[in-house]
Amino acid sequence: MHRVIVTLLLSILCTASLAAIEPIERESQQTALFREILDRLATRHYHGQEINDQLSERYLSNYIEMLDPLKSYFLQSDINEFAQWTTKLDDLARRGDVKPGFMMFNRLRSQAVAQLQANIDLLESDYDFDFSLDESIVLDGDERDWHITAEQRSDYWRKRIKDSMIRLLLNDKEPAKARELLIKRFTTQKTQMEQRDSQDVFQLYVNALASLYDPHTSYFSPRTTENFQINMSLSLEGIGAELTTEDEYTKVSRVIPGGPADLQGLLKAEHMIISVGQDDKELVDVIGWRLDDVVQLIRGAKDTTVRLEVTGGSNDSGDSSEIIAIVRDKVKLEEKSAQSKIININQDGVDMKLGVIDIPAFYMDFEAYRKRDPEYKSTTRDVYKLLMEMREEKVDGIILDLRNNGGGSLHEATMLTDLFINAGPVVQIRNAYQQVSRDQRATMRAVYSGPLLVMINRLSASASEIFAGALQDYDRAIIVGSQSFGKGTVQDVTGLSSGQLKLTISKFYRVSGDSTQHRGVVPDIEFPSVYDKEEVGESHRDNALPWDNIHPVPFKRFDGVQQLVSQLRDGHQQRINRDPDFVHLVSQLELSDRWDADKTISLNIEKRRQRSTEWDEEQLLLENKRRKLKGLELYADSKAWKAANKDDDEDQDDDLENDLEDNVENDVNSQLNKVAGKDVSKEVNKETDKDGSKSEPQLAAGLKDDEVEEDEDIAETDPMLQEAGYILFEQIGITKKTNKKQLLVLRQSGEK
Repeated sequence: MHRVIVTLLLSILCTASLAAIEPIERESQQTALFREILDRLATRHYHGQEINDQLSERYLSNYIEMLDPLKSYFLQSDINEFAQWTTKLDDLARRGDVKPGFMMFNRLRSQAVAQLQANIDLLESDYDFDFSLDESIVLDGDERDWHITAEQRSDYWRKRIKDSMIRLLLNDKEPAKARELLIKRFTTQKTQMEQRDSQDVFQLYVNALASLYDPHTSYFSPRTTENFQINMSLSLEGIGAELTTEDEYTKVSRVIPGGPADLQGLLKAEHMIISVGQDDKELVDVIGWRLDDVVQLIRGAKDTTVRLEVTGGSNDSGDSSEIIAIVRDKVKLEEKSAQSKIININQDGVDMKLGVIDIPAFYMDFEAYRKRDPEYKSTTRDVYKLLMEMREEKVDGIILDLRNNGGGSLHEATMLTDLFINAGPVVQIRNAYQQVSRDQRATMRAVYSGPLLVMINRLSASASEIFAGALQDYDRAIIVGSQSFGKGTVQDVTGLSSGQLKLTISKFYRVSGDSTQHRGVVPDIEFPSVYDKEEVGESHRDNALPWDNIHPVPFKRFDGVQQLVSQLRDGHQQRINRDPDFVHLVSQLELSDRWDADKTISLNIEKRRQRSTEWDEEQLLLENKRRKLKGLELYADSKAWKAANKDDDEDQDDDLENDLEDNVENDVNSQLNKVAGKDVSKEVNKETDKDGSKSEPQLAAGLKDDEVEEDEDIAETDPMLQEAGYILFEQIGITKKTNKKQLLVLRQSGEK
């Protein structure tokens, strides 16, 4: 009965506020601008769309999804009313008529403002949440239908508020403080919704159409364009992370290698940002905020500290949060470089020295290059120097680590490939008119022709996939890791009468004829993925262009390693079945997948507390299993395990401070990938311009090229790199045995 009363109260409060906000009006110039955008899409996009009733239906559905992804505000009656435009948006678009977009947005805005105010009123009342009830909620909008009545919607919001309260209480917030925080959260969201203007509505409505062409096509309003230019600035200061929006959260889509966040070591891709604070000042809740407003809080002067409260990630049960302090640093394009280290692999009494080259991006300082600066920075030049150093070290083989490499300069991807293959084509590019360019070629003999292995993961994208795909097609290297991102398209940014339009104009194809789009590069030997392929990657994105192929281009394969893959895969499987660190990693990922599978969230606080306890216990069980197999002392309980991990984190923080004192430089993302900046198109990867080069150098700062500490346990800190070393070790061993047999046969033939 109590629940019914509060639901009715929420409904009454919501209804009372519906008429309190003035609708946003269209601007006269938007008609011509919409027609201009539609014309550009029709004439320049790689994959044109027929403007018809089917497109209209998709357009309407996409816009509604963008307006209310969690099905929090609209009722089924609203959706039924909007159905009047199911087959009409295409005709209206041709005329530049944006009226439906404004009407639907204004409906959402009025209902959202009313509901948020009702939430505030409920929290300010003396209503007492009963956390002992066996209730549950499903937050994922895809798993629910639209609410039929206002009462159903109000009950859903009561549960959402209750869920938020439980999360705060489980993170040691006092009940009164929790209510106060939620009141601030809803007040901010309400204010932001009230402040939306015609430019916001137009951009959203246009992008609902643009994103139907592909996920990398989008319109930037004049205000968004201004932020976009700020993100390209060499003076940008931030934390080195790419951010996007998911539902009401600001999500970390990628941590840039070498940047402040990466050096600090705790912020991870898939973390959701709950609140942001400056130095030791109070944290500001940012759930439901506009992305550019969150970015504004995260940006700041060099050597200042930003604190992020985050939740989510592979080591999170879902209810816990942590506060991560990151010291901002200046973003400089010129300071990014590839890094190297040596690892030693011993097996069956045989020692091998393997070189590891970490390539976090395909970068080139085009400005210095154009000025004919002989010391200009580029990936290829840096890797060449490292190869020469490794020649001096007499390494037995080389591992190229492209994990988390989001791409960059196509020119650099081609030049880097040239270091490892002889003259030949590297990539094909087909434009919107189906014309194929094969100008990206290797022109010299390989600088390094020894044993080679390439590591990739789900965040290896664009230029990384061109490079890895070429080495795989040429049968030059074993590719290990997880399936890459699948970004195989080229974007161009063009000016409009107001704002800018970024649209896809070309597509990449490997020399074998296969596209890198959607499918990415499939490794020869697959490792477990830290990132869920259903959540991260091109194939996960709505309206992604499909995989296809074209004619292969003639090229000469190496004698190659593909014939060894089956044998190497068998050896890999045998090793990982008995390797404690690798088994532990796989077990952790499986545990995370199991916990994420349940979409229903209990609203009973004791059950939630018990769930968190069970999560810790399962994590402890896995850790102790690993330690037992390695002959290490077991943790007595979760408290001891957490205390040990906390000590490690504190050590990491100390190391970070030392690095900052030594002036280790940060990194920057490209024009379309923001470093703690506004990521309008939700990019995880770098965009390539129509001429195959970069509009701006895609550089991120490197770490100091320190030697690996003698006591560093690669097997424990990076079991995937350790296993890659074993695979290359075995590849070298098999090749040596094969060569000895061939030599013996030749000698015997000569004697005969």
